[in-house]
Amino acid sequence: MAVSRNDTSLLGRWWWSVDRWTLAALLSLVAIGYVMMLSASPAVAERIGASSRHMFLARQVFYSAIAVAVMVACSLCTPRWVLRLALLGSLGALALTAATLVVGVEIKGARRWLPIPGLSLQPSEFLKPCLAVACGWLIAEGKRSRRFPGLTISFCLIGIVAVLLKQQPDIGMLAVIVMVFLAQVFVSGINLFWVAMGGASVVGMGILAYMLHGHVRSRVQRFLDPEAGDNFQIRMSLEAFGNGGLLGRGPGEGRVKDVLPDAHADFVFPVVGEEFGLVVCLVILAIFAFVVISGLVRLRHERDPYVTLAATGLLTQFGLQAFINMGSSLHLIPTKGMTLPFVSYGGSSVIALAIGMGFLLALTRRRTARTEDTQPFLPSGLPAGGRQPVMT
Repeated sequence: MAVSRNDTSLLGRWWWSVDRWTLAALLSLVAIGYVMMLSASPAVAERIGASSRHMFLARQVFYSAIAVAVMVACSLCTPRWVLRLALLGSLGALALTAATLVVGVEIKGARRWLPIPGLSLQPSEFLKPCLAVACGWLIAEGKRSRRFPGLTISFCLIGIVAVLLKQQPDIGMLAVIVMVFLAQVFVSGINLFWVAMGGASVVGMGILAYMLHGHVRSRVQRFLDPEAGDNFQIRMSLEAFGNGGLLGRGPGEGRVKDVLPDAHADFVFPVVGEEFGLVVCLVILAIFAFVVISGLVRLRHERDPYVTLAATGLLTQFGLQAFINMGSSLHLIPTKGMTLPFVSYGGSSVIALAIGMGFLLALTRRRTARTEDTQPFLPSGLPAGGRQPVMT
């Protein structure tokens, strides 16, 4: 892309300030997702009796095109506008998540989706990136001024989300949101005693979920003891990795996609392993690691707590979601229905991820007028200046 450094247009300034390597890595994941839909989705479409073998591929092309446009549009924002969009998104996604309990579609015993023509919308997917930015700002403002109870407000907000997700139920989504929030609290420099208390509370919530929710208990038991129940998907997943070996059986030559119900979505990684082998699996893993590590490295010299905490939350969410998907496929953790970012099929998921990564690209852009760009609107009566707290 030939853009002159003297170009002062919106596009020119964006091109020379955005993290182009991270953008290229994200676009490469979208391209990999296209290839995998072309390989895995026709078999799934035939098995469920869809009107067209390429139904999922056509939809994914549409969703991914929208996602790329959304990601670029969000990356054009200043941190101030990222915050405004995140706060509006948090309120909207929270209201829609509550609506799923009343008018939501029940699938496999859970009410997580709203029926929209042509799309089953999962509002909780949009809570993840928006809450990460909103909580990052609240914690930062609490650090900046002791008169503003930012940490307390963020805890209450996470508590409301926890109640809603428990009612759906979506324990996996709740676990991701809580762990992202705790990562932000840790980075903000909280006392280690409270870090230990947070870790203990996570363990306690896990035990409580095991005791109260039968599907959680079943997944944990099947993970610990393969003979405790039906482990068909995991057995086929591990068999697919074994069949693929180092270089794979070749594009379109895999067999696991013919029998796995979610070969195009939650279990797309075994399809990659069988058809393209260990080498390509490691390449995909390296891309995810690069996005997370390069983002953290870019934050090393960031002086604004809001930008640091918000970006940390977005990176934690992105890396954690990738780990949960790949770890479930490899039987490293109990199974959890969560997509592989930008590679798995999904409408709500891929667009929500695009919003989160667009926010990340916007927050990590190089800027000259940093004070104007990074200072968001503040609560009434709070000073906009002052010494910035040191992040630990």
